Amino acid sequence: MQGYILNIVRVREEDLLVTLLTQNRLKTVYRFYGARHASINLGYKIDFEIHKSLKSTIGMLREVLHLSTPWLADFQKFYLWQQFIKLLYQHLRDVETVDPFYYEMLDTTSHRFLRQNPKRCIVESYVSLLRHEGRLQSDFLCFLCNTPIEEEPILARGFLPAHRRCLSGTVLSKQKLEILFEEGHTLFFSDAEIDILWKIIEEGL
Repeated sequence: MQGYILNIVRVREEDLLVTLLTQNRLKTVYRFYGARHASINLGYKIDFEIHKSLKSTIGMLREVLHLSTPWLADFQKFYLWQQFIKLLYQHLRDVETVDPFYYEMLDTTSHRFLRQNPKRCIVESYVSLLRHEGRLQSDFLCFLCNTPIEEEPILARGFLPAHRRCLSGTVLSKQKLEILFEEGHTLFFSDAEIDILWKIIEEGL
């Protein structure tokens, strides 16, 4: 079985509670401390087995193999990846069964991290997440006054668009946002604009 480590909680000295995202479930398992264990970290993709115990309702994480990727050696990319993983965990933490979309999104994003700007990858993945969940407001109705936005908008958490008169914040190009929402790419955004979009994502998925 394979999955992404979305959360790690230390318990009883060196033991760990590990939350994993697999293709269709969010699993929390117990990891005993031991010198022979493979190292694990937030955001790692691992191959693993879950062993059941009569003494506990939580499965035991066993036979862990880290499925590494070359960009993990890049500190900035790994840091941004872990921030995105933390946000995804907060978004999914209350569910047990999940759509394969989320696992596949991480697979795709990880693959693209190898050759693309990581913030751009995350912004594009987030737009795909909003579209999948039916939350992408591509009609550009102000979420505060529910009237059409004709001028350059401001985005709130969840990439919700608003009039400048309704919300304070940094104005973004409506034309560029339309391309992002419709085609899913950030080609026409400057790095400074990508930083603005990333800060909005950091508020929560």
